[in-house]
Parts: sequence; structure tokens; C-alpha cells
Amino acid sequence: MDSKNIIIIGGGLCGLTSAYLLAKEGITTTILEARNRLGGRIHTLRKDGKAPIEMGATWLGKKHHHLLDLLDELNIGITEQFMGDKGYYEPMSVSPPQLVDLPPNEEPSYRIEGGSDNLINSLANYPDDNQVLLDQAVTSIRKNSNKLEVETNNDLFKADTIINTLPPKLLMDSVAFTPKLPNGLHKTAHQTHTWMAESIKVALTFQEPFWRKPNSSGTIFSNVGPVNEMYDHSDEHQSRYALKGFMNEAYHSVSQNDRKELVLKQLRRFYGDKADSYCSYHETLWKDETYSFAKYDNHIVPHQNNGNPIFQKPYWDNQLFISGSETANSFPGYMDGAVESAQRTIDQIIEKV
Repeated sequence: MDSKNIIIIGGGLCGLTSAYLLAKEGITTTILEARNRLGGRIHTLRKDGKAPIEMGATWLGKKHHHLLDLLDELNIGITEQFMGDKGYYEPMSVSPPQLVDLPPNEEPSYRIEGGSDNLINSLANYPDDNQVLLDQAVTSIRKNSNKLEVETNNDLFKADTIINTLPPKLLMDSVAFTPKLPNGLHKTAHQTHTWMAESIKVALTFQEPFWRKPNSSGTIFSNVGPVNEMYDHSDEHQSRYALKGFMNEAYHSVSQNDRKELVLKQLRRFYGDKADSYCSYHETLWKDETYSFAKYDNHIVPHQNNGNPIFQKPYWDNQLFISGSETANSFPGYMDGAVESAQRTIDQIIEKV
């Protein structure tokens, strides 16, 4: 197997970790990213004076050893998610929200210090600038003898080895393969869940964290909605303040302005007119992200076929590797899964070089 020309499809956490691991072995790569930014489903919004807002992957736990080891290697810390000792619970629409005591959390969630994109930016420092190409949506991959040709919306590239990091369903829906890949791989990929794909994430920034005062909370659990969960999303220095939550996916069908008004109406039930003191409102509908999500053909349950062994072996005479978070053995779909799948794939490639 020849390692001199490796193309990585996708500049998210898995793709950048793959390039980082190969760079440590002295092997250079070319990353083709369809978006005009790196990070994939890690997407941190930044504005001067405001708390960084995570519109994508946010939390990790102490059990996510692959991710924690990578963060440690890059000298990036983590900070515990602030929950407080009380939370709002909204069981039904006919009764007001209840402020309840939260039980001790034996497995707290953590966030990446500086924002999730701190990890992306650190990894992106390792490949040379000319090895990371943006606005390159891959449309076809062809195998000609021992060479592979990758066609994008803008260019044509040749490779000896390809590492795909796109979600399996998106890969099969957006990329034409010649010759065709095995039917079993196609069928499984089309029935594989893309993690976070249905999420609607909403966030609001504020000048002060009024929800941290006695007899209040930034932790919300609601059976009424439209926001099902919401958490304090202030920065780790507690100097810039925000709330972030998950909106019921049924609200894909309404306009952005209507979603915003519905969120504010709900927050007024907890905070009164203080909810209207927000500085900015943000939302991301991951179902509308064409470079992350492809519409399912049938009903798919969360994590369906994630980590399926069919994704964990190379194809086309060890020249094509199917990687990405959904292919991971452990914690597929999460940031830890993205790192684990990158490590597994690079181990396979190093073994065959």
C-alpha cells in the first residue's frame, strides 16, 4: 500500500484528528471540506463581548477516554457544566413550572475550555494551509487500476488512499462510486442514523445571569416545550452569559421568527420580562445542513447501525476507508467516537504501509 498521497474527505473532528495522527507519523494528507469552515458538527459562534455559543457538539464525560487523551495531548482543558442545585421542571401546560431540587450528579458533563472549536483550531494548526481545502464538496470517487480519482464541485484530485469521514448515509447519497461499493455497505449506510441530525439548537446571550440568583435556575426540563431542555451556557470564566437549549424537532415547520417568539414566550414563564433582555438569539437546524444530513428513506431510530462492523474494514484493495463518528466502536455519534474512529482507521493504514 502506498501512503504518499492520502486524501481525507471531511474537515470535522474525525478528519482533522486523522490528519494530525498521520502527521505524527510523517505522512502528509490533503483534507477536502465541503463547507467554507472546518469543524463539521462542531460549530462555535463567536462575537466580541459575548459568550461563545455551541451550535453543535458541546459536552463530554469522564468516560470519553479517546477525546480526553487527545485534549490532554493538545494541552486543552475541560470545565464542568454548571447546573446549580435547582432546576425548573414543566410537567404539563395546565400547571406552572416547578422549581425543584436537583439530585447530586455522579457523572457530570464537561465542556471544552475556550469552546469546542478550540479543539478544531488546535488540530488545524498541524497540516500546512495548502493541505486543507475548503469549498470542495466531493461528488464522485473512481478507482482506476491502483489510483483513485476524487471529483469535487470545483476540482479533480488523485489519491493512493482515501479516508472518508462523512456520515455513512450522507456519503452514499452525495458521492457516486465507480465501481460500485458492495450492496451490503450501501444498504447498511442508508439505514444508519446520523447523530444530531434532527436537532434544533437555540441560544440567547445576556448581559447578566439573572437565572443564577436564589429561587431561579438556568436548568430547564419541559414536557410542554417548545424547548425541551435548556442549560446555562456562560463561558468558563463566568464573565459572558448565555442560555442554550434543544427545541422540539416538530418546529422545523415554522419560521425562524416564529421559533424565536415561541422560545421567548416559554422563557417568560420562568423569568418574566427578564427573558426579553436578551442581547442576541441564535439557532441551528441541523436537518437543513446539507453537508451533515441526508434525508432518511425510512424511519431510523437514534444510533441505528452506528458502529456497525461493515464500516470498520477497508474497501477497494485497502485504498478506501470508511471512518467518522458513526462508525466508532465506542460512543458512536459523539466527539469521542470521532476520535476513536480516526485512531482505528489510522492504525489500519499504518499497519498496511
